[in-house]
Amino acid sequence: MKIYQSRTFENKVKKLSKPEKDILDSEIRKIASNPLIGEEKKGDLRGVHVYKFKIKSIQYLLSYRMMKTDLELIMIGPHENYYRDLKTYLKTKPKKG
Repeated sequence: MKIYQSRTFENKVKKLSKPEKDILDSEIRKIASNPLIGEEKKGDLRGVHVYKFKIKSIQYLLSYRMMKTDLELIMIGPHENYYRDLKTYLKTKPKKG
């Protein structure tokens, strides 16, 4: 399984500290070992899963989707305006795979 990161995802990860990145890496490993761990969305976001986890006391949402056998990490961030931004991103980017 290959894991791809969107440009939006990469930019958010760059802003995280080393301990926060370590937590993120372990959460991504959980997703890679069980892609159905996140909640599958409906409607506009069909095909996208969202996995929730905490870094320190902040709950983060990580959206991803399966592309055949590969995993695409779409976006990460706190809940505020997350789904609005995710819909905007998905409308501008065509689906791969």
